[in-house]
This record gives sequence, C-alpha cells and structure tokens, in this order.
Amino acid sequence: MQIWVDADACPRPIKEILYRAAERTGTSLALVANQALEVPRSPHIRTVRVAGGFDVADDYIVEHVEAGDLVITADIPLAAEVVPRGGVVLSPRGERFTEANIRQRLNLRDFMEGLRESGVETGGPSALGPADRQAFANQLDRLLAAAVREPGR
Repeated sequence: MQIWVDADACPRPIKEILYRAAERTGTSLALVANQALEVPRSPHIRTVRVAGGFDVADDYIVEHVEAGDLVITADIPLAAEVVPRGGVVLSPRGERFTEANIRQRLNLRDFMEGLRESGVETGGPSALGPADRQAFANQLDRLLAAAVREPGR
C-alpha cells in the first residue's frame, strides 16, 4: 500500500500523524504539492512537486494511484476519481469515502457550490480540532492494520 497525500491543503497536524504512521509501519508516503514541502528525513517519506495550476496535484495522484492505495484528501472530486479505481480515500477529518457514499458527497458539494455561486453565504468547515485529529488517526490505524492483514491490498 502506498499513501498519497493531496498535500497543498492537508493540515500540518494530519501530516505529522502520517509521518509517524509511515515510520511506525514502514508504509511508503508520498506528499504531492505544487510547492516545496519540508518533511522528515525518512526512506518511507517523499515529496512530489508538481507544476502550479488547477488540479495538477489531483491529476498526478489519479494517474499514479493503484488499487489498494490510500489517498488523503478533502477534495471530493479527487475522491470521486480515486474510489472507482480501487483506491481507499480518507479525509483529514477521518471520513472514509466509498462507492456507497461518494456520489452523494459529490452531489452535496456541487449543490453547495451552486448556492455560493448564486450569492448565498454557506460558510466553510469548522477548524480542525482534537476530535477530528483523533478520528483521522483512528481510521488511519484501522486502514493500515487491515493492509497488514491483507497484504496485496
């Protein structure tokens, strides 16, 4: 299993959880961003710098993800492309996107975008809090443990 991170918008506390998990489990972690990133020195952690531009990092992840890989992103359209390819998608808040819920999440996202475009103030997500970080860490641990039990996933 390879972990891919849509790193431009990934919160620092989530990246730190991922660094520790990669080291602890020996799992390969790739952070994809259109800017330089500082990451711990590790044979398990690497960065991929892509050109600036709309969805360039997303496109890179979609091109390189394989079935059973884990993608960390809050980007619903990216998740909607990864899930049908057999990738596992986890948001920084610990929400897992699956075949069963991704279409609904994409429709809701599009609806909210339409409201914003028509001038309705919808607000944004709340700040990432301790409960979100814990939910993410718990879900990540479950997914990594499952990958160990099912090598080849």
